Amino acid sequence: MTGTIELPLWLVVLVLVLAAIAALDRILAPSVRWFFRRRMERAVARLNERLERPIAPFKLAQRYDMILRLAYDPQVMQAVAEHAAETGVPPTVAMQEARDYAREIVPAFSATMYFGFAVQVARWLTRQFYRVRIGRIDPALAQVDDRATVVFVMNHRSNMDYVLVTWLIADRSAISYAVGEWARVWPLSRLIRGMGAYFIRRGSRNALYRRVLARFVQMSAQEGVAQAIFPEGGLSLDGRVGQAKLGLLSYFVSGFDQTGRDILFVPVGLAYDRVMEDRLLTEAGRTGVRRFRPSLFGVLTFVFRMGWRALRGNFPGFGATAAGFGAPISLRVFLAGRAEDATEALGEELMARVARAVPILPVPLVAAALEAGVQDRAALVAEVTRLVGVLAAKDAVLRLHPQGVEPTVDEALLHLQRRGLVGPDLAIRDEKRAVVAFYAASVRQRLEM
Repeated sequence: MTGTIELPLWLVVLVLVLAAIAALDRILAPSVRWFFRRRMERAVARLNERLERPIAPFKLAQRYDMILRLAYDPQVMQAVAEHAAETGVPPTVAMQEARDYAREIVPAFSATMYFGFAVQVARWLTRQFYRVRIGRIDPALAQVDDRATVVFVMNHRSNMDYVLVTWLIADRSAISYAVGEWARVWPLSRLIRGMGAYFIRRGSRNALYRRVLARFVQMSAQEGVAQAIFPEGGLSLDGRVGQAKLGLLSYFVSGFDQTGRDILFVPVGLAYDRVMEDRLLTEAGRTGVRRFRPSLFGVLTFVFRMGWRALRGNFPGFGATAAGFGAPISLRVFLAGRAEDATEALGEELMARVARAVPILPVPLVAAALEAGVQDRAALVAEVTRLVGVLAAKDAVLRLHPQGVEPTVDEALLHLQRRGLVGPDLAIRDEKRAVVAFYAASVRQRLEM
């Protein structure tokens, strides 16, 4: 009992290190976690005082707890049993599959990352590229039920949509985006998950995965988490507001409780004088291949060119961008008296309201006028003036140059000619017609309403 034991020095050091780690984990770490948790709670309390819609407690829950709550939800458990019976896999394997899906979907929202980092970066980035204009804000939005869950339904024009809307809505609420598989790339995935976004596999046919995703969307809605969705399912390839894919909308409808919290769908129309991905999108529209990815070399070249022009003071920006907010749709009111599945009708009504909310900006307006084949500037001004009159009669949201039609034409031509889309004679370059038509499409669509 009193004998001497010799140990190598490295082993003694290892034992001491492990003992120190254990002591920190048991004594110091809980105190540190409690300290930072209290700081976060006070910060969230201050945020909630200035937000129109406070952050839902469900959104602030620990991610591990949310994963367990989702995986062991009764409806998910029922889906697990059905999946095991249909596929013949053991129930434990099916349950593990459901937990993996829950872990993939559930975000890890950080109020500090969202309001302290993401919103500031979004504001800075948007202002570097665009002049931001607000389209029409429907008066009904000032009278919505404070307890209702708000779901922003948007057209998808550019990957800048996330950046623009995050900033514009920052003083109202923290929103959770439904993002596709493009964002599941480290370290981007950590940032996006920390902002409260949840990942979805678009087009997945796995029934168990769809049930897990549906329950997460429904639980979030029931707990009052503000969300933002792009029902088109991808970026517009032709510049128009497309039809809604009904997957996410069907989850809201099927999980809705008429006696519980209402869901308000707010249409949001987004417009740009320049969409950074326009050439990729028009090429994808021509070939019919949606799975387009910009090359790393192309992205780096674009960033370097824009950065170099900015350093030289020769970067005029990409023109204007604008967001319009239409009249909300109450799901409780919409479903009242409807016996059949209302998802398709809801999708059609929402996308029609989104299309009406899209603001008309100078470049799309002048692009539509140029497609009429004008021969000189006077004819162009006359055609733009005619279009403005027709659009105004249709109650379109016009966000043009504040000094009138002629400065609007000058502003738009500056961007179009600088990019080589239009020549000095106002003729559209033959090889650029698809890009000009891409911008004109939003105006054409509004004229057809």
